[in-house]
Amino acid sequence: MIIKKLSLYNFKNHTEKKFEFSPQINCFVGNNGVGKTNILDALHYLSVGKSFLGNTDLNNIKNGEDFFTIDAEIQNDDSEDNIKVLQPKEAKKVIKKNDKSYDRMADHIGYLPSVMISPYDSNLISDSGESRRKFLDSMISQTDSEYLFDLIQYQKTIQQRNALLKYFAKNRVWDKDSLEIYDDPIIKFGTKIFTKRKTFVEKLNPIVQNFYRIISGGKETVSVLYESHLLKNSFENLLKESLERDRMLTYTSKGIHKDDLLFEMDAVLIKKIGSQGQQKSFLISLKLAQMSLIKELTKKTPILLLDDIFDKLDDSRVSQLIELVNQENFGQIFITDTHRERTESVVKKINEESIIFEI
Repeated sequence: MIIKKLSLYNFKNHTEKKFEFSPQINCFVGNNGVGKTNILDALHYLSVGKSFLGNTDLNNIKNGEDFFTIDAEIQNDDSEDNIKVLQPKEAKKVIKKNDKSYDRMADHIGYLPSVMISPYDSNLISDSGESRRKFLDSMISQTDSEYLFDLIQYQKTIQQRNALLKYFAKNRVWDKDSLEIYDDPIIKFGTKIFTKRKTFVEKLNPIVQNFYRIISGGKETVSVLYESHLLKNSFENLLKESLERDRMLTYTSKGIHKDDLLFEMDAVLIKKIGSQGQQKSFLISLKLAQMSLIKELTKKTPILLLDDIFDKLDDSRVSQLIELVNQENFGQIFITDTHRERTESVVKKINEESIIFEI
């Protein structure tokens, strides 16, 4: 999968920008604040339909304008596709492939897989389980077309169950039979999601360990482990056993919406004992493993988005990253940097066709 052309209209700080890309390496260089990361965010939109920075769609419309558009030509095996993301101020976001709107957002996810490596990755270690769940869901969604649909159905059902629990508490009533209506869909979708998450992490963990061994020289052992209530109990039992607790708390306290990923070093959480350098090496290993596994499961090579990493990583880690990217044949790469000379030096090491855009 190769992005050949990109056009931006009213996207964040860009009124109109057009690019024709190299099939290998594309670099955006310029001072801070000129919108380099915004271009990577537009590419992320093409892949998964939303901002990697967590901004709402409406907030990505340029100030004073009524819409934004991201338009791209994609080389897909022997054919070319046009992908367009349109967000009007007063209507729903639309994603079109060859001028035809998708019926479901989930149908687009996985068409153009991508992996982002950015300074914000450190939040995966320091933040709550929610950010790690989103990361896991994002990875699996790009490899399994039904996963996102199951996840949306599960989340809707949990919201409805929680709303009923709050209604009961507010009105001082209780109707167990009405609440149990939600059990079957929660169990059905939740169990499917649990099984897919467990299998995915089991495949991901040894790949992360291998990349970390290469980057760190094998000084420590790291692990990515899956934590879920369902590892020790069935969903049916969880709902029954936590019923009274849920009634008091007025929300569903147990289930796959509480899952987490444990990032460990020598069997201890890496955020407790890992140095800043070790944590950065782990995160690079995690993202490279993500790329490798998506490639293995989908037979598609993800695009790699590298945001401002040369300012945040020391030279040895940059060299390791570039060497690994080169060895693994990771496909089309997009890089942002503030220093043209540094970018040119890095690109020469990869020894591929490249274009540098001054932003």
